[in-house]
Amino acid sequence: MPLDPGAAVQIDLNSDVGESFGSWTMGDDAAVIPLVTSANVACGFHAGDPSTMRRTCAAAAASGVNVGAHVGYHDLAGFGRRFLDVAPDELTDDVVHQIGALAALAAAAGTRVRYVKPHGALYNAIVHHRAQARAVVRAVVDVDAGLPLVVLPGSVVAEEADAAGLRTVAEAFADRAYAADGTLVPRGVPGAVLHDPAAVAARVLRMVVDGAVTSIEGATVRLDAESVCVHGDTPGAVAIAAAVRESLTRAGVRVASFV
Repeated sequence: MPLDPGAAVQIDLNSDVGESFGSWTMGDDAAVIPLVTSANVACGFHAGDPSTMRRTCAAAAASGVNVGAHVGYHDLAGFGRRFLDVAPDELTDDVVHQIGALAALAAAAGTRVRYVKPHGALYNAIVHHRAQARAVVRAVVDVDAGLPLVVLPGSVVAEEADAAGLRTVAEAFADRAYAADGTLVPRGVPGAVLHDPAAVAARVLRMVVDGAVTSIEGATVRLDAESVCVHGDTPGAVAIAAAVRESLTRAGVRVASFV
């Protein structure tokens, strides 16, 4: 159902891209990037390599899509989806390194890094792991305190970022199941990743318009998100992203970047 014409509803769509490595290809970045407004580009630690990073930044620039540093644990073999008990100072330096590397390659591609979003296990860890959350926030502040940090609402990293004066961007997930407490259901749990484009599109529209999603247990979870993530590595990601974008546009929601 279309929104009231007077309603000012806007949402950013982001996707994890640039995750190919050497001759190994992950996702269809060329098709996904034009469908979103923010591109979370892997920075070489969990995925990506310098040529992929530069090529992805150039594709984003060509489509008028903002580039964000998608920083993660130093874990190529595990795709950054395994928790690493990294010392806070080391984690800070790892994140600084990743932002800096992407910033240089983005500049070479004619664009720049506009925000930071943690990836995978690091993203989930800093929902509750205060020492690592503080380390990530310190890294962003050390590089550029004007860079927004994309976070899960209610997380300790959001608290640490607010305390440090960083802008936070609350994020929701199009294709991931939620637990009743507002956290993401672990990927190993059946039903944790959603694949039906029409169902995902309807779910995102409810997230954006009503500020709610149904948890895997059947509870209503309240959301107040500025950005919605459509994972670029999810099977059928292009169809999902296209369905989400079309559904939002048809309903009168303005799809635009948060920066």
